[in-house]
Amino acid sequence: MFSGQLTQKAESVLDHARTAGIMIATAESCTGGLVAGLLTSLAGASDVFERAFVTYSNEAKTELLGIPTAIIAAQGAVSAEIARRMATQCLLKSNADIAVSITGVAGPGGSAHKPAGLVYFGLAVRDHPVRVLCQRFGDRGRNTVRLAAVETALALFEQGVDLIAQIEPGIAD
Repeated sequence: MFSGQLTQKAESVLDHARTAGIMIATAESCTGGLVAGLLTSLAGASDVFERAFVTYSNEAKTELLGIPTAIIAAQGAVSAEIARRMATQCLLKSNADIAVSITGVAGPGGSAHKPAGLVYFGLAVRDHPVRVLCQRFGDRGRNTVRLAAVETALALFEQGVDLIAQIEPGIAD
């Protein structure tokens, strides 16, 4: 289902989380649960993968994560603020130590202000400030954008594990 390279990266995330003794969770919009699907396709993922929120609609963001409709209306579902809130709420509503959120425009479509390929990510790590990342993958097709977002989410999990383990990114193998 997923490429060998992406599966290897997911295995690495799970191994690093397992070694650090931490739990992870996702809050996904434009990826529709692909990160959770990839992680849980691997045997033993339940050791470290705590839960996933698939909040594809604005209503789901409100009902499952408690993001106020007024904030969604003011900021737009695809925004740094919503990514930040999704990650924060995912962490608060789970037993995880690290949460990654994804919200974006996979395509086709989009607008001048929010074109296809624009994706925001949130990284919430217990006892650390939430980080937000904006990626512009370009209008490369829906599946390509979604898989690029999955790969970015895996990299963010690695950064989160490094923060908890208090080592510099890139040092842990």
